[in-house]
Amino acid sequence: MNFLRRTVLATAAAMALVPAAGFAQETIKVGEINHYKRMAAFAEPYKLGIELALSEINEAGGVLGQELEFIFRDDQGDPAEAVKIAEELMTRDGAVMLTGTILSHVGLALSSFAAEKGYLYLASEPLADSLVWKSGNPYTFRLRASTWVQAAMLAEEAAKTDAIKYATIAPNYAYGQDAVEAFKANLKRLKPEVEFVAEQWPALFKIDAGAEVQAIERAKPDAIYNVTFGTDLAKFVRDGGDRGLFDGRNVYGLLTGEPEYLEPLGDEAPEGWFVTGFPWYGFEDGTPGKTFVDAYTEATGETPKIGSLVGYMTAQSIAAGIEAAGATDTESLVAAFEGLTVENTPIGELTYREIDNQSTLGAWVGTTALEDGKGVMVDWEYKDPAPYMPSDEDITAMRPAE
Repeated sequence: MNFLRRTVLATAAAMALVPAAGFAQETIKVGEINHYKRMAAFAEPYKLGIELALSEINEAGGVLGQELEFIFRDDQGDPAEAVKIAEELMTRDGAVMLTGTILSHVGLALSSFAAEKGYLYLASEPLADSLVWKSGNPYTFRLRASTWVQAAMLAEEAAKTDAIKYATIAPNYAYGQDAVEAFKANLKRLKPEVEFVAEQWPALFKIDAGAEVQAIERAKPDAIYNVTFGTDLAKFVRDGGDRGLFDGRNVYGLLTGEPEYLEPLGDEAPEGWFVTGFPWYGFEDGTPGKTFVDAYTEATGETPKIGSLVGYMTAQSIAAGIEAAGATDTESLVAAFEGLTVENTPIGELTYREIDNQSTLGAWVGTTALEDGKGVMVDWEYKDPAPYMPSDEDITAMRPAE
């Protein structure tokens, strides 16, 4: 045996005696991609929610005996930039999986990339249902409640009224399109005689609110379905209120009750709209939701947003998935996430459905009101998503063959 071979074998033997942990990375890394500059008001509470969960997870011993670490990267809301960052996180930075994004078109780009490369992607906030249905793939899972489900909850309430003619307004991209399609389908199923007399599609964050309000008023609807959010919502509410658009009409607002969007409206917040949202201020003592609210407020000095909740549950889900997998390779993680149950979340037990990789996070629905000069949700309830989901047969037919 020559000297070089003896040296190599001796080194290998010595390495075999060293505990494997001595060569493991110090932390288990997760790549988190979001629009931190472009959508800071929404992304920052989400990040704070993640950081709160991480502190709790790591103080309790981490996952698989290691600390869990998120690497936060900003994509500027650009799908191409998000895909570039995703590749860097996985191949250069040692991330074991990807998560994040708020905007649906960015989430769809990451989902497609994850499927192509064989990376696990937990879409935390994107709302377009095509992520898990029409464009679904085995590597993409989603936490946020289905847009179909939330729209169905609003349609259920709308069907109880005498309104026949409806107008819709939604941002012209994947999420807005899915949201309108879902509301129309569910309302027509419940009340076939309804008509949709106007559909307005402003560009995201570029709404000409005056023109949109005039167009809806010309159509003379009995009720309005609103999907705008952020600055678009503020402009629509202001112009619509000034011009009397909402007088005598029921309005149904997807996301309108979420603190990110309702709180900035101040005393201009609309009253009497039926909305989905996050009424954190109404949670009772001793409930998981109130425990989260108190911990978040103490840790950050701020009141929570829906993004705070989603961020917190994102980290909880990832920690639970890695523990269940017992490893960090993609195939083990994917197998663990299929049917994964996450316990002790702010809503109680959460499961990722095997049929479509969609979580069982539901939604809070209620009515907007003004209290102490700010908008809140009243008469609200948390609804389980199961009764509002499409049938298993329909979901199977929508998802591409795997």
